[in-house]
Amino acid sequence: MQMGVANLGVQSTKKSFMQSIYRRIRAMRYPKNIQQGGTIGFVAPSFGCQIEPYYSAFGNAQKKFREMGYQLQLGPNCYAGEGIGISNTPEKCGQELTEYYCNRENDCLISCGGGELMCETMSHVDFDRLRTADPKWYLGYSDNTNMTYLLATICDTASVYGPCAAAFGMEPWHLSLTDAFGLLKGETKEVHGYDKWEKESLKDEEHPLLPYNTTEPRVLKSFLGRQAAGAGQKIQFSGRLLGGCMDCLVNLLGTRFDKTGDFLEKYKEDGIIWFLEACDLNVFAIRRAMWQMEEAGWFRYVKGFLIGRPLCFGQEMMGLDQYQAILAVAGEKNVPVIMDVDLGHLAPMMPIVTGSLAEIRVCDNEITIRYDYR
Repeated sequence: MQMGVANLGVQSTKKSFMQSIYRRIRAMRYPKNIQQGGTIGFVAPSFGCQIEPYYSAFGNAQKKFREMGYQLQLGPNCYAGEGIGISNTPEKCGQELTEYYCNRENDCLISCGGGELMCETMSHVDFDRLRTADPKWYLGYSDNTNMTYLLATICDTASVYGPCAAAFGMEPWHLSLTDAFGLLKGETKEVHGYDKWEKESLKDEEHPLLPYNTTEPRVLKSFLGRQAAGAGQKIQFSGRLLGGCMDCLVNLLGTRFDKTGDFLEKYKEDGIIWFLEACDLNVFAIRRAMWQMEEAGWFRYVKGFLIGRPLCFGQEMMGLDQYQAILAVAGEKNVPVIMDVDLGHLAPMMPIVTGSLAEIRVCDNEITIRYDYR
């Protein structure tokens, strides 16, 4: 009898030990915050800043960061323009991204910009090195989904889906930029929607430092399943944030880089809040993308959707608009679906910590995202 009790004790201890190991294996890694006087690294795994208005805006961003007391480290592709759809060859872009993420001479990385073919860069990124390197914040959006999404799903490492380097050159900074940099510094704990958004930018080669031309009031479209939320109805949900630009996500789906299924199983107890936005997709392409992700099983543990304003905002084709393109799939999940969120290509955008737990609170046109780094 005593031997049996002893064996049970050993088995219990072994089980607890294995559960502890499993928790460590599955834990999301959160980078250290950049300290005052630290070094900001810049890389160009997609487009660089070799042409206007990005050239001047990036130059002014560097000036502003230096005046704030930070050191800078520029990757070799920041001003390159030899590539097709990216700054340089995929090999050189992949090498830059790997080396600058893994070296200890910078404390965070900000991408120079979006582009078209960053997916080809990823074929030359050493994810084994990224997975074992000390985590650092990576900031970028659009084509940078290829990095922010894969850092979470392959490396269990959080990153920030937010503005690229040239945006920080505007005068003055929009609150969304303060929020984004505040995340890198550890000062921003929650973000809120912004009062107005930009339908048409005034920034051009002759006016590279203009701020966002915010003219349109924020109006959220909130649903519980397919049912529109009522006036004054409070919606609250939580889960782990995952997503990015749908153009890039469906391109990654089914490739050797697609570890989404493993990620979902690791964090299924948390549930997933999918944040999605579209760049080049029309309303039919958005609906096809939603269908593809659903049929791949990506939405099986969904707790809610945050949908950014698509670049095709207001488009209607053959009776299909941007809302029904989403609700055709998301509306069947019986979870909150919040649309026209400040997220994506129609600025400003709330910076989203990919991989983080979060609590979402919505009421009418107000939205708050509170981050929980567990």
